Amino acid sequence: MSSSPSKSVTAALLIIGDEILSGRTEDANLSYLATWLGNLGIKLAEVRVVPDVQPVIVEAVNALRPSYDYVFTTGGIGPTHDDITADAIAVAFGVGIECNKDALAVLEDHYEDGALNDARRRMARVPLGGILIDNPVSKAPGFQIGNVFVLAGIPRVNRAMLESLKDRLVGGPPMLSRSVGAELAEGAIAHRLGEIQNAFPSVSIGSYPYYRAEAYGVTLVLRSVDTDQIEAAFSQVLAMITDSGAQPNLDPSNLV
Repeated sequence: MSSSPSKSVTAALLIIGDEILSGRTEDANLSYLATWLGNLGIKLAEVRVVPDVQPVIVEAVNALRPSYDYVFTTGGIGPTHDDITADAIAVAFGVGIECNKDALAVLEDHYEDGALNDARRRMARVPLGGILIDNPVSKAPGFQIGNVFVLAGIPRVNRAMLESLKDRLVGGPPMLSRSVGAELAEGAIAHRLGEIQNAFPSVSIGSYPYYRAEAYGVTLVLRSVDTDQIEAAFSQVLAMITDSGAQPNLDPSNLV
C-alpha cells in the first residue's frame, strides 16, 4: 500500500557565531539536526550561518520564520558579552526581554552559593512570551518563541535540548532513504538518471562521485516519504547500473 504523502513539514537552521565563520570552530550540529528532524518527518530545508551581529541575526530570523514550520538557532546564549542571541530574537519578534524567574531558579539551584554572578545571570534572560527549553546537561535553558527554538551551540548540550523539546514538534511522514554505489562515472549515467528523476518527481535523487582504489565511482541516494515511489525509482536505478555494465554495491560501509 502506498504511503500517501501529506503536507511536507520543513525547518531551517540558523547557526550563529563568529567562531564558525572564522573557521576556528567546526559546526557539529548540522548533520545531527538534519538526521534527527528527518526521523520526525521534518525536512531541514535551509541553513544559514551568521556572525554575532544583532541586525544580521534579526534579519535572518525574520526571513526564515515565515518561510518554514520550524526555525532552530544554535549558539550565542552563554554568559559573555558576545552572546546576543536572546536580545536579537526579542528584537526580531518586537518584544521586550527580561530575567525569567523560572530560568533564574534553575540557575540558582545549579550553582553553589556565590557562584551565580552577573554574567551567569545573563543566561536567564528570555524574550517576553518565551517558553523555556530544558537543558539537562549544563542547566542554562534555551527557549522557544513562536516557531523559533533557541538552542546552545555546544553539541552535547544542543542534543540534550532537542530531546527535551521533541514533544512540541509535529512532523509529517518519515523520510525514507535508499542508497547504492557503483564504479561508474557520473557522465556515463547522467542522462538516464535525469530521466528517472523526471519520472519520479516525489523522489529526490542525489549523485555523489568518489575516487578511491584508483577507480571512479558514484553513490546514488534516493529520498522520499512515499514508499511505493522510492522503491519503484530505486528499481530503475539498479537496472540503470546493471545496464551500464557495473555491479550495484548495496553495502552501506562502502558507500561514500
